[in-house]
Parts: sequence; C-alpha cells; structure tokens
Amino acid sequence: MAALTTGDSAAGLLSFLPDSPIVAFTVLLLVTLIIPPIFERLRLPGLVGLLAAGVLLGPSVAGLLDPAGEVETLLSDVGKIYLMFVAGLEIDLKNFKRTRNRSLGFGFTTFAVPLIAGILLSRIFGFNWITAVLVGSLLASHTLLAYPIVMRLGITKEPSVGATVGATIFTDIGALLVLAMCVAAQAGEFSARTVVTQLVMLSLFATAVLVGIDWVGKQYFKRNGDREGNQFLFVLAAVFLAAVGSQLINVDKIVGAFLAGLAVNDVVGNGPVKEKVEFVGGVLFIPFFFVCMGLLLDLEVFVESMTTNLAFTLALTGTLIISKFLAALATKPFYKYSWIQILTMWSLSMPQVAATLAAALVGLQQGIISDLEFNAVIVMMLITSVLGPLLTARFAGRLVAPKLAPTESDSLWFDYGAAPENREDSTITGPFTVVVPIYNPVTQRYLIEMAALLASHEGGYVIPVTVARAHVHMDDPNLVTALDQCRGLLQKAETLSQEFKAQAYSVLRIDDDVSEGITRTAREQNASLILLGWSRQGFRAKLFGTLVDEVFWSSHCPVAVARLLAEPIDIHRVLVPMKSITPQALRTVRFAQIFADSHQAKVTLLHVCDRHTPAEQVKALEAALTRVMGEGPQISWTLLTLSSDKPAEVILEAAQTHDMIVLRSMRRRTAGGLAVSNVTHQVIDEATCSLVLFGEPHT
Repeated sequence: MAALTTGDSAAGLLSFLPDSPIVAFTVLLLVTLIIPPIFERLRLPGLVGLLAAGVLLGPSVAGLLDPAGEVETLLSDVGKIYLMFVAGLEIDLKNFKRTRNRSLGFGFTTFAVPLIAGILLSRIFGFNWITAVLVGSLLASHTLLAYPIVMRLGITKEPSVGATVGATIFTDIGALLVLAMCVAAQAGEFSARTVVTQLVMLSLFATAVLVGIDWVGKQYFKRNGDREGNQFLFVLAAVFLAAVGSQLINVDKIVGAFLAGLAVNDVVGNGPVKEKVEFVGGVLFIPFFFVCMGLLLDLEVFVESMTTNLAFTLALTGTLIISKFLAALATKPFYKYSWIQILTMWSLSMPQVAATLAAALVGLQQGIISDLEFNAVIVMMLITSVLGPLLTARFAGRLVAPKLAPTESDSLWFDYGAAPENREDSTITGPFTVVVPIYNPVTQRYLIEMAALLASHEGGYVIPVTVARAHVHMDDPNLVTALDQCRGLLQKAETLSQEFKAQAYSVLRIDDDVSEGITRTAREQNASLILLGWSRQGFRAKLFGTLVDEVFWSSHCPVAVARLLAEPIDIHRVLVPMKSITPQALRTVRFAQIFADSHQAKVTLLHVCDRHTPAEQVKALEAALTRVMGEGPQISWTLLTLSSDKPAEVILEAAQTHDMIVLRSMRRRTAGGLAVSNVTHQVIDEATCSLVLFGEPHT
C-alpha cells in the first residue's frame, strides 16, 4: 500500500510537468550539478551518486526519467561513445612507447588471467559459452581511476606504474575485440570465415582511423592553429564518424570511439583543445551516461542480485580482485618487481569502469547477459572503483620515485627561459626576466614589488605588459581609449619598479586574446617567470576558467599566481607544503628560496605524510630535501614532518603562523582547464594569509 501511495504521488507530480524532452534534459543537468559533490563530501565516488540518482529517478521509483525515452537514449549513447573516446584519449602513447615490452607483458597477463577466470566462473554457474566469454572480457580491461594519485606522488615514470598505464591499450582493445566476437556469435553469424572476415575488416578500419585521423587532423590543425573552436568541432566530428564507421562493419560504436581517442591523442597533444574536449565530456555526456545506466537498474532485480543471486555477485567481484592480483604476480619473475610494485600494479588495474560498463551495456542490449548479470557487474564496478584507489594510495606512497638526474635536481626553477633545444644542458642563455601582466590597479603595486625583489636578486629586470584587445578598425575609439589606459598603467608600473630599485622595460601589446598576448610577449622576451595577480574575491572561480587557465597552458615558462595581502617585503615567514621529490616540486622550493633570500625571510618546508608511510621513506625524503635546500640560496629554513589523513587541515593550521603559502599547481587530464587537487582547493578557499600558486609550463 505504501509503495502504491508513493507511485501515485510521483504520478501526480509528473502530471504537472509538460510532455517535452526539455524536462528530461533539465533533470539530467540538475542531477549532474547537485549529486556528485554531495557524494564526494561523503568520500564516495561521484559516479556512485549518479547511478543512485538514476535508480531513484527511473521507472523503479519516481518514473521521472524513462530509459527508453528519446533524450535518455540519445544522451546515453553519446555518453557511452564519449566515455570510450576519453579512455583512448587519456592513454599516454609516448609513455607506452618507452615501456612497450613491459606494458605488453603485463597487458597480456592482466587480460588473459581475468578472461580465463571469468569464463570458468560463468561456466560453473551454468552460463552458455557466449555469455561466459563476454563476462570474462568484462574482467579483462581496467580503468586508471587512481592515476591522479600516482601523478600527485610524482611516480608516473616508475617502471611498474608505466607498465600498468601502457597495458591499458592492450586490455581495452582486447576486451572490445572479444565483445565484437560475442555480438556476432549472438546474432548467429559466428563461424571461422566470419571471424577472419571480421578481423580483417576491423584491422582495415582501425588502420584507417588511426592513420587517417592522425594525418587529416595534423593537416587541419596546421591550417587552423588559432581557431580552437574549429579544432574542437573537428575532434567531435572525428569521434562520431569513427563510431558510425564501426557500425558499418558490424562492430559496436564504442570500438570506433576508442580508436578515435587513440588517433586524436597524437593530433591534439596536451593543449587547451584536449582539455576542452574532455571538459565537455566530463561535465555533460559522461555523467549523463552514468545516470542513464542507473535508469536500467531495476530495484527488484538489484535486490535479487544481492540476495538470491548474491553468490554470483560476490564470486564475480572476488574473481576479479584475485585474478588481477595473480596477473600482476605473474610478471614478478620476468621483470624483477618488488612486492610493493606488484601491489601497486594490482591496485591500479583493479577498478572496472569505462570499458567494462560500456561493454556490459552492449551485452545487455544484445541479450547476451541478463539483468541479473548486469546488476552484478554494477556491484563489482562500485566495489572496485572505491577499493582500487584506496589501495593505490596505500601502496604507491611506498614506492620510491625515480632518482633525478643531476641536471634536473640542480637546475634552477627559471631555466625554462632557455630555448627548447638547449634545455637538456639547463644553461641560462639570457638575463632573468619577470613578465608582470598589468590589468588590475588594486594588485599592481604588490605584484611589481614581488617581481622587483626576484629580478634584483637575480640581476635581471621586470617587464610590465598590458594587452589591449584588437578591433577590426585600428582607429576605433574604444581601442584608442584602451591604449591610453594601458599606457597609464605601464607608466605607473615603471615608477613602482624604480621605487623598488629594479629595471623595467614596458611592453604594450594589441592582441585578439589577452592570455595569448601575455604568453607571446613572455616567449618573445625569453621570460623566466610570468607573475599573475588576483584579488581574494573570486580567486577560485577565476582560477578554474579563463585567463589563468590559458596562460598556464600556453606559457613556455613557469607561472606564479599571487594573492598578496601584504607588501612582499613584509612577508618574512613562507610555508611550502611538500608531498614528494620531483623536478617540478623542487623548482617550487627554489622559487620560495629565491624570494626569501631577496629580503632575509624564513622558509618552512611542511611534509604531511600518510599514517602508513614507512619511517625509512620519511627519513629518505627529509634527507633529500635537506640536500636540495643546501644547493640553493643559503637562507634560514626549517623542515616540519607531520602524519595526518587530512593534509589540508594541517597546512591551514601551520599557515596561521606564516605570512604566505607557496603551493604547487597540479593539473589533471580529466578536468576542464586548470585543475588542482582537493587539498589545494581547500587551502585556497580557507587560507587567511598571502598565497602563491606556482605552476610549471605545460611542455
């Protein structure tokens, strides 16, 4: 009776809504906006919240969304294509080439062992051969959910991590091939001749996509280098053309989407276009896909899979976890990996999301697996997507990062001023220069003062720059007014530089884009550093979008974004949180050292380690930091090491006794534009002292 009442209430509510596709689209937007942050605050993956929202809004409960609806079907298909496209786009092909043999070795074992285990498990539970093979393929792939963790730890080039990342290509392609064979077999078209024909057609199609899109894309980008909108549309067109093409050869569209991701990877590189493509998918289409996946979950069937079908659900999850461990263990005698490396590979290859969910949905739609098996796969995905990253954080933190070459550890943070062909020698080819974009009179004085302190210390000079937006007509009154304002700002900047005893050479530039005007000026002047300023109000909002984002991406040299609440010369206590030893982290330290040495300030290095970090690892890091500080300017400094599971809170507490925090920016591939870690988010939002976000050039 209660269920009937709930259904009647939902039906009554729905009767007031217009019968329009806009309603479904609006609901999906609201769910994507509201639900993931709530679940992330509960320390659960946002995708879990999207699935749960899909269940609640689907026919099992509220009935607000229909899995067979036009909007839901279209967005689910687009999201599925985009999910596999991003999976291919995020694979680091250069890293794969470096670790090709190890990647193929581990890729084979982490594909074959779970595949065989899944087939045996399915046969034990009485499934037919087609279903058994498909279930095995669902276990064979993996999704690198925990990759941001190893990025933050600075161990992406560690051999075992590189092999696991590279193995993704092998496992995803293998799983998609098995899926194609299963779909053909289910349709009654499976024979030796059919298999050979299908493989030949697939090989020709893959070659056409990988070679064709790569060549056409590079030619197109060469002719449209400054038109990011057109480049973005080209990438989208390539993805969906590949998806349509794969259907023409009787292969599911997700195969074409994945191949398109691999092809586009080499075309777009790691620039703003790639970030915008991933941003659109990460914000819209992929979340929509997870919500629509939730619509397919029938609560009664889900409860059944957790009760009467619990044995298979648990066995499936257990088989995956054990088989992935055995696959990692099988590589130990061949590549002489340590136990920590094996455990890290196991945890990285455990999560099942992208290829697994996309293939499971295809299997459900083709009738190869039933609702019960589909629900069991969802449970497996939820468990592994939570367990995998937790274990990676536990094990990867105990890996020793690759030792830095002398030129990397000894080089100063501003050596990017050297021409690219000379960077291997890390020799400075010109005077130290700080480019300071002048666009906010409120922050101008403090920025010029900080730039002057740095430039004077290094015997260089300051380059204040203003950028006026170009107009079609160069005599446009608005442009004339903007130029007059720019000249006024530059004149004031030169006066301030003289006041702080630093040479200044002003640059006034007319450009279509302010960020490009800044970075082009920096390149032309062979700048060593770009120093940007932002007021406290709206700092985080501005950080995630426009000017700062573009400058970070396109700059050839480091960029420091400063929120200065006091005169730099009055900043005497500088806090630098340190997670690990990497060239990028060391240059952040060097920046703080040079700034402190310019006016006898003190630096505190703060290392917040996990409670499970071995004592010998902490001592090794402390020794490395001591050596690094000894190689730079001789200043007063201290090293503070604390254990905590909440590093942001420790940093904020330490900041209360300091005048400024220097944070290192950490970009993530799957975020739109410049994305920093959650710890950095919290520190930026809650810190009450001055703050500098120091970032490396994207190259």
